[in-house]
Amino acid sequence: MTATPSPRGAAGLADRCLAEADRALRTLFATPSAQRPNPAGEAPAAATDEATRRHVAGLMRINHVGEICAQALYSGQAVTARNPATRAQLLAAAREETDHLAWCAQRLAELDDRPSLLNPLWYGGAFAIGAVAGLLGDRLSLGFVVETERQVEAHLADHLQQLPDGDERSRRILSQMQADEARHAEEAGQAGGAPLPAPLPRLMGLAAEVMRRVAYRI
Repeated sequence: MTATPSPRGAAGLADRCLAEADRALRTLFATPSAQRPNPAGEAPAAATDEATRRHVAGLMRINHVGEICAQALYSGQAVTARNPATRAQLLAAAREETDHLAWCAQRLAELDDRPSLLNPLWYGGAFAIGAVAGLLGDRLSLGFVVETERQVEAHLADHLQQLPDGDERSRRILSQMQADEARHAEEAGQAGGAPLPAPLPRLMGLAAEVMRRVAYRI
């Protein structure tokens, strides 16, 4: 005999889905609002040539896409998380990632450039991946957070090396983001995140590289 979901359980899932639909619309189409001050502070904007400006804008567009994907990943994982404590941890991390999204958007505007035109596609794909990760169980889902954040730390380190020496505004933003991502990885590991099976980190890295190459330009 097939078990029928309880009305309360179905209503709870429906409420979460509606909340995540609202979060998606706000992430993609509203101006993000940071809870913390922009770490760029009063650092002066460096004078750069056009080629350098475009390169820095490309890097910041990649990081803006990364934060769009972070919102989607955490939201997808939260929808399918089994443990309320895990769900709360994922949503708390997503709120902090909203700061990163706002800072990247502000820096892109300062550089007179735009976010990726493919943000709805990035969001939808990342949300689906997050939902699948959540269905695999909370320990693997948290392990997915650990691996994701470690890979983000590595690419932020690369971007910090690529920034021109005088671009202190971008440098402060990316440095704070890197510190936050390291903490998210540590917290997910302490919450019980399990190591991912060997092929997954490699596949995640390849997918992230495709995203970076496309987002730099589009």
